[in-house]
Amino acid sequence: MIATSVGGALRLALLCSCACGAPALAQSLTGHVTDSTDTRTLAGAEVRIVELGRVAEAGRDGSFRFTDVPPGTYTVTVRYVGAAAETRTVTVPASGTVEARFALAASDGTTRGDDILVVGLAANQASALSQKRSADGVESVLSRDAIGQNPDQNVAEALRRVPGVSIQDDQGEGRFVVLRGLAPALNAVSINGARIPSPEADNRALALDTVPSELVQSIEVKKTLTPDMDGDTIGGSIEIRTTSAFDRKKDLFSLSLEGSRNDLRDRWSPKGSVDFSKLVTPDFGISGGFSYYRRRFGTDGVEASDWTRSAAGIAYPEEVDYRAYDVVRTRIAGALSLDWRPSDTTTLYVRGIANSFRDDELRSRLRFTLSPEPVSGDAGSATFASGAGSANRIRVRREMKDRTEIQTVYSVTAGGETQADRWTLTYSGSWSKSEEREPNRQDTIFDRRFQTGASQLGLTLSGLDTQTPEYSTSNDAAFTNGSDPLSKIETTDGLSTDREYAGRIDIARDIPLAAGSLEIKVGGKGRFRDKRYTLDFTSYDALTGGSFPTLAGLSRSIGETGLVDMNPAVDPLLVRAWFNANRDTLVRNAADSDLDSLSATYRVAEDIYAGYGQLRFDNGVLRAVTGVRVEHTRNRMRGNALDTDSLVATPVRVARAYTNWLPSLNLRYSPWRKLVVRGAVTRSLSRPNISELAPRFSYNANDGEGTFGNPQLRPYRSWNFDAAAEYYFASNALAEVTVFHKAISDFIFSSRIDDYNYNGVVIDEATLPLNGDTARVTGVELNLQASLSFLPAPFDGLLVGGNYTYVDTRASLATQPGTVRDLTLPGSSKHIWNASIGYEKGPLQLRASGTYRGRYLDEIAADGDGDVYVDHRLLFDIGAKLRVRRGVQLTADFINIGNEPFDRVYTGTAAGGDRLAQHEQYGWTGKFGVKVTL
Repeated sequence: MIATSVGGALRLALLCSCACGAPALAQSLTGHVTDSTDTRTLAGAEVRIVELGRVAEAGRDGSFRFTDVPPGTYTVTVRYVGAAAETRTVTVPASGTVEARFALAASDGTTRGDDILVVGLAANQASALSQKRSADGVESVLSRDAIGQNPDQNVAEALRRVPGVSIQDDQGEGRFVVLRGLAPALNAVSINGARIPSPEADNRALALDTVPSELVQSIEVKKTLTPDMDGDTIGGSIEIRTTSAFDRKKDLFSLSLEGSRNDLRDRWSPKGSVDFSKLVTPDFGISGGFSYYRRRFGTDGVEASDWTRSAAGIAYPEEVDYRAYDVVRTRIAGALSLDWRPSDTTTLYVRGIANSFRDDELRSRLRFTLSPEPVSGDAGSATFASGAGSANRIRVRREMKDRTEIQTVYSVTAGGETQADRWTLTYSGSWSKSEEREPNRQDTIFDRRFQTGASQLGLTLSGLDTQTPEYSTSNDAAFTNGSDPLSKIETTDGLSTDREYAGRIDIARDIPLAAGSLEIKVGGKGRFRDKRYTLDFTSYDALTGGSFPTLAGLSRSIGETGLVDMNPAVDPLLVRAWFNANRDTLVRNAADSDLDSLSATYRVAEDIYAGYGQLRFDNGVLRAVTGVRVEHTRNRMRGNALDTDSLVATPVRVARAYTNWLPSLNLRYSPWRKLVVRGAVTRSLSRPNISELAPRFSYNANDGEGTFGNPQLRPYRSWNFDAAAEYYFASNALAEVTVFHKAISDFIFSSRIDDYNYNGVVIDEATLPLNGDTARVTGVELNLQASLSFLPAPFDGLLVGGNYTYVDTRASLATQPGTVRDLTLPGSSKHIWNASIGYEKGPLQLRASGTYRGRYLDEIAADGDGDVYVDHRLLFDIGAKLRVRRGVQLTADFINIGNEPFDRVYTGTAAGGDRLAQHEQYGWTGKFGVKVTL
């Protein structure tokens, strides 16, 4: 199938190039825009024929093209942010093509070198602002070098520098992107134009921590849609582009080596990358890269749940567990691009990217389950005493999760562009596959119940009014003697696969007008996706002969790891050895095993057929892009309905189809060159998470958590309104304000139901996705980016940047029958800001930055008792780069220098106030490296 998609696109391109490959276009003006050293193409440069009011933007290879230019002599002006405008006279003959090449120099008048538009902080900013200024809609751009200027560990962390963007973390690393307060599932992610499916079973959105930033040429965050774009995004569209040999005029080879140290675990991590770009001939090039990163770090945390208040008024949680993670994450990625111009009118390409992300995790957990009420306490502490009977026992579990997750993402895209007079034909085919394997995971649980006599235990929890409670016991000898009996061992083998094939074709015709031009464009696209998940879960809770061992012979000390003393801890090597030696005598718990395995398995197919018509008018002052897109969606969903008594699974199949019409209008008005005003009205949708659509039930007996699918979920639908003003007040500077509003219907949220009875199985926390009625999102973005090169030395090397986003969201959600709640949207922070200051002078670059993400709603309790919020987070990073000789640079970066934790809190519980749900600490990380560029 991959051969069909890619090969078909190449055959189509070759046919078009043969049919339309005339070397000259009647009365055409073409050319390229580069920097003055002829090293870098200047994508986004504005090229204007003054007398005709016609404007073109340079493509990523720096090329531009005007067709049907009347014979005569014209004034052509080229502008690029941070560069001096260049104007020249060009004579167009009665027939044929005239070519004009422009090489722009920096506009600041400084003597900082001819490569000021090629490398460094100012060059990165100029590239991003130029592409932003020339865009049809509201968007932000991160250039290749800008992504590497900050100490970001992956693409997700790089994106948090963009106005309106915040990220959701996992183990202290950026993972998912939240755009304008909308959840990751409402944003679209593409790599080289191909929509990338998620390797995770529970997500539609791609976790961007799988994509190394070293392989990325640029990232475009498009916040408004045009008809030729996929319409299934409400937050925005994130387009990641890998390198092309035509991006540069000269060959490139770059090698980076780096080591980093995590303070919390005092471990070093190696990292290396190679990038290259080679023009084999002027019309054929190859580029690519390879990245390796093995990060060793840790996390210490504590969680609490079931907060209540005793008859005496003492607030306490019924369950507390302390966690210590030791994590090794290995990222290996490669990218390769082939670019070919078989004729003057045709460009072809093949781009591929492969990512492997391996997450090895050992989690030690000490869990207290408290049945009796506290015998004493105060505002910040509670003391418990175990006694006779199950209602008075204190349960202590010592657990080890030993698991490896391996995620792989592959994508291949082939396509091209062919021009024939006023016609432009673009075409592409793509194949993408994502997979997540969880092979041979093992969870080991030692479970001890303290009651009376020798097993009597007194337990005091202190600091309950903080995010870091501690514990103490009255009988440490009994508590730590290792007599905890093995309760059960659980093994898991999970496999999630997600494939998508896509093909598209676009035909555009350019019509010159008396003043300006009009482009008529139509196109079609098909996307065909198949996502499936299988789970093989087995729980062993007995032996055919004898009894389970105690912890004493299977334990280890983890020293001071963790927020509290968690010793003795389960030794992962010893319990695996014991399990393998006794596997034949272990008794499988069929009820728990089959319930988890059979009910979680699903398969969903999704086919999308799209077509559009689009008009684009541009006279140099006003640009309007309008049209309508139609998308028809077909779903085929499979799962299992499980009889919990007989453990017989009955296949369930559900099919459905729906059609969405998506009109849009984008306006760009530039009355003078320093000011750009934009407005947009668009209609879009976001489809539910595929796992939420599946007729399935996923249950974790150890945690008591269950998640249901809902095949009747409707997609989100939204009207989106945007208005923006961009003021380019200096050569390489921007001040911007954007106002946006979204009116969303059929908003999807997850309702949490406590102690839910599912066919006789009592689930502590059951989650069900439901459609809400309506939701609204209103906000404003403020953005300032400035190179202060106009200041006197030595201050002319300063760069400042900052952005602030205010988002107000509100949704009416029917969390349970008869209960409608007015809440903020999950994942939406009211306040987000980023700020940075940099200095670039000679061989030295310095940069300091801070990012803030405000508090947001994370989980919704059906009855309002125990909504969970993620607390605000403020991160500081600093970095320095020193060029010791031409092409050799030393780097040093420090991440999370304030050791900012991650916190989640319960609200609205019987305990009152904000109460601990989760607290994690990650420490700070230092990174040191060298980069060699030839």
